[in-house]
Amino acid sequence: MPKVLVVDDQKNMCRTVAMLLRGAGYEVEEATDPNVAIDLGQKGAYDVVLTDLKLGTRDGIDVLRAIKEASPMTEVIVMTAFATIESAVEAMRLGAYDYIQKPFSEQELLVKTAKAAENRRLSGTVSLLASEFRERYKFESIIGRSAPIREILGRIVKIAPTDATVLITGESGTGKELVARAIHANSKRAQRPFVPVNCAAITETLLESELFGHARGAFTGAVAARKGLFEEAEGGTFFFDEIAETPMSFQAKLLRAIQEGEVRRVGENKPIKVDIRIIAATNQDLLESIAEKRFRQDLYYRLNVARFQLPPLRLRREDVPLLAEFFLDKFNRKMTVRARFGDGVVEALAQHDFPGNIRELENMIEQAVALVGDGVVSREDLPIAPPSTRPATGGKTLADAVDVAERQAIEAALRECDGSREKAADLLGISPTTLWRKMTRFGITF
Repeated sequence: MPKVLVVDDQKNMCRTVAMLLRGAGYEVEEATDPNVAIDLGQKGAYDVVLTDLKLGTRDGIDVLRAIKEASPMTEVIVMTAFATIESAVEAMRLGAYDYIQKPFSEQELLVKTAKAAENRRLSGTVSLLASEFRERYKFESIIGRSAPIREILGRIVKIAPTDATVLITGESGTGKELVARAIHANSKRAQRPFVPVNCAAITETLLESELFGHARGAFTGAVAARKGLFEEAEGGTFFFDEIAETPMSFQAKLLRAIQEGEVRRVGENKPIKVDIRIIAATNQDLLESIAEKRFRQDLYYRLNVARFQLPPLRLRREDVPLLAEFFLDKFNRKMTVRARFGDGVVEALAQHDFPGNIRELENMIEQAVALVGDGVVSREDLPIAPPSTRPATGGKTLADAVDVAERQAIEAALRECDGSREKAADLLGISPTTLWRKMTRFGITF
């Protein structure tokens, strides 16, 4: 059963809450002294901690900070009186899961504790948020605890040790290169080079020479033979960013290089063996590019061995506060300032759609920290539309609502058809190819 720590300097209140939770089947420990609570929280492995905000000699915020620092996955619920609601909101900004206002009913206590315990269970399926796990697998830069992020981290751990070719898709700014680097860092090639290339940044005439190298005199200006980046990546990982931007003529040569494990320098006939792992990324729909004759189908199948579909930030809004705090800390250290978020800023960020995804959020916070210096970052310092100008969609755009409905319909059809894609497609009134494309887009696996 979930393990819970109850912290309240009022002995009767502490005992009553603990008794109610024990009656619901939880394993419960009590602490009426905040210093004892901090000591227990740092030593024990609790799923949920319920702490009062007013603890006599110390503030409940101190308990929250100490416990989250020692055990980031532990969910903390703060208990507060009406007069300290503002402090409860501040506690949530610092990582509390929820707050409960005194006096509260038994049902409210049990419901909120159950939700926190379930969130802790989901978050810790394979300890994906534990600091030791993130340090071990070098996931420090992949921030989030939403279900899509937990799934991605779990897949990285499974795929990385293999030599499988990987295709990463997703909108611009969703962190495709971070995932590629994490795969490399956890592979047997980790001690060898990771060579990233942005295909959109190299002209068509130079692309083959840059990647495969060239012989002396192969073209005007080639005064000496030169190794290509493929050879430089020997034994390591080669990352093609924006692979869809490569011309069809080059794609044929790239396909051969991947299939044969060898390259030919421009101006030479002798093949050179290379041992590299290929990871490719794109923000485009490759199936659409294939249909429009802009991308080779055979290359797509060669790349699409292990697929990662990264969700846009608007579909993982619960991660926005974590990312915002991460970037705030990053730029505070970089600029040697002590800026902090003002009231309502994090909540407003979580409702923003972020068409530029994580990159937009990072740039937004960097600009705000640079402008406010040691002050407080307010909503006016960030280009966020006020709530009154937003459609009343519960924080989601129409596109988000459509995506959610499609995902639910597809999952329901697959369950009804015992995972058969052909039957599910027929039930949904779409072709199996369309179903496969949508499953890939939403990251649905059956």
